[in-house]
Amino acid sequence: MKKRVYSSIAVVITLALLFVLKIFVSDYFFDVLFATLSCLAAFEMSKMLTKMGRFNFVYVEILFPVLMFAANLLGAHFAALYGDFWWILYTFLIDVGLMIFVSACLFLYQLIFRKKTLNEIEVRDIKNISVVRFAFKKTINSLIGFAYPAFFFLFFVFLNHFNVLPLRKLDGLTSNFSVFILLTALLIPIFTDTFAMLTGSLIGGKKLCPKISPNKTIAGAVGGVVWCVLFSTCFYLICGCIESFEPLMKILPIWLYLIIVFIGSIVAQLGDIFESFIKRRAGVKDSGKFLPGQGGCMDRIDSHTLVAPYILIAFLIFAI
Repeated sequence: MKKRVYSSIAVVITLALLFVLKIFVSDYFFDVLFATLSCLAAFEMSKMLTKMGRFNFVYVEILFPVLMFAANLLGAHFAALYGDFWWILYTFLIDVGLMIFVSACLFLYQLIFRKKTLNEIEVRDIKNISVVRFAFKKTINSLIGFAYPAFFFLFFVFLNHFNVLPLRKLDGLTSNFSVFILLTALLIPIFTDTFAMLTGSLIGGKKLCPKISPNKTIAGAVGGVVWCVLFSTCFYLICGCIESFEPLMKILPIWLYLIIVFIGSIVAQLGDIFESFIKRRAGVKDSGKFLPGQGGCMDRIDSHTLVAPYILIAFLIFAI
């Protein structure tokens, strides 16, 4: 328990420092964090796939998020440079293209180096399988690792650089609204996870999905959403009292913000459940040992993984 508390304090201090650096120095400090976390999460995902018997290219899994990170960073840059928010969609297509292209290269690599592939089949003691079929399965497994969680999590890069995106409603605003949007994306899962756990522990009741995550209850899920909305209301009102956020608050009504938060809280819980499903299939309690007392990197960003693209889409729709 002490380890969990200490690591939580360390996370809060780190995030607070990064926001100070973002406001007064540069946005790129957060970019380094997102790139690092995506690589660590990809490594943990690769290990869990292997435990499921889904063999993959571990080192490629670890390094591939760097390619998508670079593409997203360039996408945000070109969107600002050319004044065209469609660069976000182009970047999405580039990310998908990169996943397909690298997967195709890995498939061809296994066929070209046939002896090496045969040796791996023999070492892994896989019976009655051809080189082509093994190569195809390993490629698909690697593709799964490319897509989740890094592809979704790296949408945080666009949230971090939301200020520079050419969006009609936000044009001319001087406030650093990317701070507000990034905080929203980070706080929704934190509020939801924390109060879902506390409410579920206090009330108990019927299980939400006992076969996937036996500790989650329906009361906890509802409590997580309710308390997330309440604390997000406080967050909105506090930001409304800060001079630099006033221009954004004038065009973003509280009712619309709370609708975004309400749906985001549900999305966060879906992300948590999906990661629990993966761990259940892999037969592990934690995805890794990234944070003492709290498990792996994926355990910490599971809710954020789906919230990042959701918040980006929600605020893009609002701002366009």
